[in-house]
Amino acid sequence: MKVLLIGKIWPEPKSSAAGSRTLDILRALRAVHWEVHFACAAQKSEFSDDLGSRFEISTHSIELNHSSFDQWVSGLQPDIVLFDRYMTEEQFGWRVAQALPDCLQVIDTSDLHCLRHAREQALKSDSPLNLHNEISLREIAAIYRADLSLMIAEKEMQILSETFNVPNTLIAYWPFALPEPKNGVPPFEERNNFVMIGSFLHEPNWDAVQYCRKEIWPLIRKELPDAKLDVYGSYPPPKARQLDNDKIGFRVLGRADDAQTTLARYRVNLAPLRFGAGLKGKLADSFLSGTPSVASPIAVESMPGNFDWGSSVSTKTEEFAKTAIRIHEDKNAWEHAQACGYAIARNRFSEKEWMPKLPSLLSEAFEERDSRRSHNFVGQMLRHHQHRSTEFMSRWIEAKNSSQP
Repeated sequence: MKVLLIGKIWPEPKSSAAGSRTLDILRALRAVHWEVHFACAAQKSEFSDDLGSRFEISTHSIELNHSSFDQWVSGLQPDIVLFDRYMTEEQFGWRVAQALPDCLQVIDTSDLHCLRHAREQALKSDSPLNLHNEISLREIAAIYRADLSLMIAEKEMQILSETFNVPNTLIAYWPFALPEPKNGVPPFEERNNFVMIGSFLHEPNWDAVQYCRKEIWPLIRKELPDAKLDVYGSYPPPKARQLDNDKIGFRVLGRADDAQTTLARYRVNLAPLRFGAGLKGKLADSFLSGTPSVASPIAVESMPGNFDWGSSVSTKTEEFAKTAIRIHEDKNAWEHAQACGYAIARNRFSEKEWMPKLPSLLSEAFEERDSRRSHNFVGQMLRHHQHRSTEFMSRWIEAKNSSQP
């Protein structure tokens, strides 16, 4: 099988969970020796992963809003085209459909963007959650246009089904695929202090840092006056650096070279997310490093299933701080929370279970694509009408660019 994965950016697995997700997809497809190509219209950064060397795949730079893509993809002739976000489907899906009508089109949603946006707006405006927003119009339309969308979280599958009436045949559950937790991680006695980690480019992470600095950390320091909280994250803006204050033990340290190695030095990972969606890579890295996470309900959502999280999960600032202090100070509570994290990683997200399932899901959808399309009348309508607006906008941009000297 030949697969083309089109990315919004070149993956940076050391910068964000989204980058790690892309690597998991490539790893699963190469494990069954499929021919894989990765293409992207963005510029590479110094932190972009060397996909070609890591996975022995072909990488391609493509141009946005340009007919050269049509000719190139027609020559490549992939069986499956996988878009790494709904926005990438908007940009290239119509071109793929015209050039390769028999090609299976798949979206990896990463997380449900309309849910994250709705939660952010509800928090900032102190208003009820409104899932019927501008982003949902675009995102749900893309899901209907595609032959299949990969969902990382069970909660999001429930929302698509119950709120937007998306048929189960259009979505498939494919969560984290985690290796076995590391042996020999530092024990309780060899660790100290608190940690937060997450890209500053991701708004939920930046909000959580500000919320923790203002509301949670003063409560922890009141009980543990010598405690320190080290905040790691890629692309910290100047306003984040300004929060650094060694006098109160709040240190903004920027990018972590290796998330799991970094987390393994600390007793407690704090994840007080107030909005967001999807599964949280920072919690998965904590599982694998043996570092208990004290987290909010938004952070924990869709992670434990029926397994014990290991500590209290609360939206109340005082309860969150109290739990963080207890896990940091009580060895028995710490070891219980660590064991619960190991259990979730092994029983919910083992790579031995989930890596083989991705090629199987895609193969089945490829064989059934004609039948699925015939039953997806909404998708047919969107391709025929709404999707045309995206095409014509792209063609207008291309014409405008070509007319400029």
